[in-house]
Amino acid sequence: MRILNFGSMNLDFVYEVEGIVRPGETVRALSRRTYCGGKGLNQSVALARAGADVCHAGLIGTDGAPLLALLQENGVDVSRVEQTEGLFSHTVIQVDKRGQNCILFYADGLLRVTDALQEHALEGFGPGDWLLVQNELERMGPLLRAAKARGMKTALNPSPANDSLRELPLGSVDCFLLNEVEGGWLTGETEPEAILQRLRAQYPEAVTVLTLGEAGSVCAAGTKTFRQKSYPADAVDTTAAGDTFTGYFLAGLLRGEPLPRCLDRASRAAAIAVSRPGAAPSIPFTRELEE
Repeated sequence: MRILNFGSMNLDFVYEVEGIVRPGETVRALSRRTYCGGKGLNQSVALARAGADVCHAGLIGTDGAPLLALLQENGVDVSRVEQTEGLFSHTVIQVDKRGQNCILFYADGLLRVTDALQEHALEGFGPGDWLLVQNELERMGPLLRAAKARGMKTALNPSPANDSLRELPLGSVDCFLLNEVEGGWLTGETEPEAILQRLRAQYPEAVTVLTLGEAGSVCAAGTKTFRQKSYPADAVDTTAAGDTFTGYFLAGLLRGEPLPRCLDRASRAAAIAVSRPGAAPSIPFTRELEE
């Protein structure tokens, strides 16, 4: 069973600050580091390090070689990554002393996803395989529909939450992985229990995982609900915590592991990730969870 992740790839410029910059404020950064990232790339790395057979698809700029190299080093199939004219996409990330962050994402040409690119990405995939998408790239709706027509299962991390989500065929999603902000945007609810109840009512056939930060996570599958505690960690940088959780949860799901085990391993992996700086570099390997 394979998973195709059609997602973003970019360089992260991470600035350490005393506190997240407020409107009208100018502050001096304490440091700057550059990492490979993007929700798509992070989740592919997490899937691969969790033991999944993962193929990444998407666009890189003319100077995206470090992004390809990182994916290949982790055993990710990059045969469906195509190059477009122009420079890489990137993010500007502020990380404060508590490890909290805010992220500005710039993509330009890397959002120009064509029908031909989507068709190429799906070649060779079919029943039993999975498609994973996020909401950083455009035109994910046609891709989800095409994957379902091939008999694939689909997973959605609806991040960032914005109006483009309304264009997606959410009723065809088999697994939602989202946080409280994204869940609130989709449902109009603010309390975790209300968010989960509304999503369960709207998409009763889907597995829905709601992450709650330090409060852990909760998963709804059919009539069953599974709750998972978070593991304590000295937070350094929370940038890729959600991506790490997503990759590890889906890797377990693909292997047919029980949902409580999927949740537990994803929570352990996320706790390790937040204790390290950077996005992709912070994602642990399976052996680290076992240790």
